[in-house]
Order: sequence, then C-alpha cells, then structure tokens
Amino acid sequence: MKSAARILLGAFLVFAGLSHLFWARSEFQAQVPTWVPLDADFVVLASGVVEIVLGLALVFLVRRRAMIGWVVAAFFLAVFPGNISQFLTHTDAFGLDTDSARGIRLLFQPLLILWALWCTDAWRSKSTRV
Repeated sequence: MKSAARILLGAFLVFAGLSHLFWARSEFQAQVPTWVPLDADFVVLASGVVEIVLGLALVFLVRRRAMIGWVVAAFFLAVFPGNISQFLTHTDAFGLDTDSARGIRLLFQPLLILWALWCTDAWRSKSTRV
C-alpha cells in the first residue's frame, strides 16, 4: 500500500510540475506572493521543474525513498507560505474563489507533508541524512 501511495504521490508531482510548465502557468503565477523577490514566472517554472524531479525520484529512486520523503516534505512546507498568502490576499486561482475554498486547501498541505513522510517511511528511518 505504501508503494502504491508513493508512486501515486510521484505521479501527482510530475503532473503538477508539467502543469506549471505548460497549461496552468498563469494560475500558478497568481499564487506567487508579491513579497517573493523573484519574477513570478521564474518561480513557477523553477518549482515545476523541482516537482517533476521530485516526482520521478519518488517513483524510481526506491532505495533512497526515506531521504526523498524528507525532501518532498520540505518542498511542501516551502510552498505553504504561498498557499497562506493566497488565502490572506483573497487571490483566486484554480477555482479557489472563496475564503472557504482557500481555507480548506490550507488543510490539505499538512496532509501532503504527512503523505510524503508516511509512504517513504521517512520518519522511521534513523539513518536518513538530508
């Protein structure tokens, strides 16, 4: 079950990364907080590439899954301020056009972090070095 969950999370990340690069670029740009000192398009493209790499790593680098789990969890934590900003600034993107919808989305980010740690056995690994 954990292997299937890891592969599903990897596929989700690859799909999300590709959407950053191709069909949902402007939606992701709307989520980049104005306080980020980088060009929004650069942030979207770079995070898309990172998501693709992390997704492929989850699927194919099974022997390093615990370390990758920590990195994926850290990535989800790193993008969480953007989700908080979207909620606080009432920015519409991806159909999240109400505070309720944006608030519910905030609840899912910690679940993604837990999913990454659980399906890779990251928190069980005592020898993980990030």
